[in-house]
Amino acid sequence: MARSLDGLVLAPVADQAPGQVGTRTRFTYHEKDGEIWAGYAGGDVVRGHLVGTREGDRLDFRYVQLKRDGTTSSGHCVSTVVELPDGRLRLEESWEWESQPGSGTSVVEQVTEHDS
Repeated sequence: MARSLDGLVLAPVADQAPGQVGTRTRFTYHEKDGEIWAGYAGGDVVRGHLVGTREGDRLDFRYVQLKRDGTTSSGHCVSTVVELPDGRLRLEESWEWESQPGSGTSVVEQVTEHDS
């Protein structure tokens, strides 16, 4: 199993659709006893939260977010934790909105201090 996500900051490697999470969004993860949670913000997202569970290298969580235009949205995501050759962590995600139509895949990677 890859190491803990606790205290790590991750960012998308590519922009999603306009008005959603993008490369300027930063997720700060926390993990304890199989529980995971994170706050995120940046780009078109003013504030977002996710909460869920980790079993091995699989994350299963729900997310809610407030966008700059004042709208809110929520969804479900399943991610696989992958350790990169340089030791950073990557999440390979499969997500689906629950408050609106749409689904897709994305990748977020651990940012190092000089990346942020």
